[in-house]
Amino acid sequence: MSPETIGLIGVLAMLVLLALRMPIGIAMLLVGAVGFAILNGPGPALMALGTYPYSYAAYYDLAVIPLFVLMGNLAALSGMGRDLFAAAYAWVGHWRGGLASASIVSCAGFAAVSGSSVASALTMGKVCLPEMKRYRYDDGLATGTIAAGGTLGILIPPSTAFIVYGILTEQSIGRLLLAGFLPGLMLTLLFVITIAIWTRLRPEIGPAAERASMSERWATLWRATPMLSVVTASIGGIYVGMFTPAEAAAVGAFLAMVYALWNRTLTWASLEGVLLDTVKTTSMVFLILIGALVFGPFLALSGLPMRAAEFLTGLDVSALAILLVILSGYLVLGMFLEGFSMLVLTLPIVVPVVKALGYDLIWFGVLVVIVLEMGLISPPVGINVFVVKGLVPDVTLGCVFKGIVPFWLAMIVATGLLIAFPQIALIIPDTMMR
Repeated sequence: MSPETIGLIGVLAMLVLLALRMPIGIAMLLVGAVGFAILNGPGPALMALGTYPYSYAAYYDLAVIPLFVLMGNLAALSGMGRDLFAAAYAWVGHWRGGLASASIVSCAGFAAVSGSSVASALTMGKVCLPEMKRYRYDDGLATGTIAAGGTLGILIPPSTAFIVYGILTEQSIGRLLLAGFLPGLMLTLLFVITIAIWTRLRPEIGPAAERASMSERWATLWRATPMLSVVTASIGGIYVGMFTPAEAAAVGAFLAMVYALWNRTLTWASLEGVLLDTVKTTSMVFLILIGALVFGPFLALSGLPMRAAEFLTGLDVSALAILLVILSGYLVLGMFLEGFSMLVLTLPIVVPVVKALGYDLIWFGVLVVIVLEMGLISPPVGINVFVVKGLVPDVTLGCVFKGIVPFWLAMIVATGLLIAFPQIALIIPDTMMR
């Protein structure tokens, strides 16, 4: 049996294990270890299992994951999301569809301190959905707004998806985080434009709220200043070269903790919950990464990634066509698999192809994350959709999925703009590195 055949069997076995609901990290460890043993002998496989997990978990750059997760949990506890929504509501709530636009802006702002799409959707959903319900917003618009706005959590830095992508592809995490900033703002603007068009065509679905006075607007903006300070200190510190990503995460977590103490929302009981949730999330991510570390060398030994790269680059089609096929594949997988699972399963095969096509891996990472976002609101999995559905039990799942369609189309537009103009993603990291 050829190594390529063994590699293909390993991938199929992985899919079977996932279908049987085995955790992705354990499935990758199992398949990777068995495949490694078949191709390279049981001795090297046992040595890899004995050394890889510890050496990888002790890798300093991975400290960025628990620190950014901690920062997001503290930000949610401190009430930053509530303050940000109040500010956005005061400035744009009087527009037609203004509450929905304020919710998108709030999700984008909270994404800049959480790094998690689920956390963004859950936190902002609790704050924004009651207000939109009070003003008789259409259920589809209200829920679709929160589900789509929450996806900004893995595009706008800090982003756990970019951190995992950077580790798996050996790209600069700092450059990746900065590369997501402008695309994140662009997608936020496209979401707001989508709401404006939707409510112009159907004014009854998003009635305007009361106009706030200028004094109220400035007061709410002042209350949102701590969150803006956390973002500026952490992400801005990376841009100017003051902090490494891990140091920036530590600074952000510290500032979020100070604000939570100032607001008196941080108690011993709440701190215990925050730390426990941080440990759970970090352990899940680390298990996936360790599994990928064992599964990746197995695939490399099989030669399957290189054969796939040779096959695709040898086709008589343009590089753009191959790129669109890859992104379409991610889109289809996103309807069935969770985002991290897609990254660790596909990147060992896809990255050699992208390199052979001559594409920038930082730019490609931004494209992949946007497609992952689309998967977060696509049936039948649509994790963010189920999170929002849990907040509004009286709204049907079909109504929520119907509400995300316009935002899904906006993501298609964002992807097209990034393909046409790669500098949207690259200009900030390129400036940073000069």
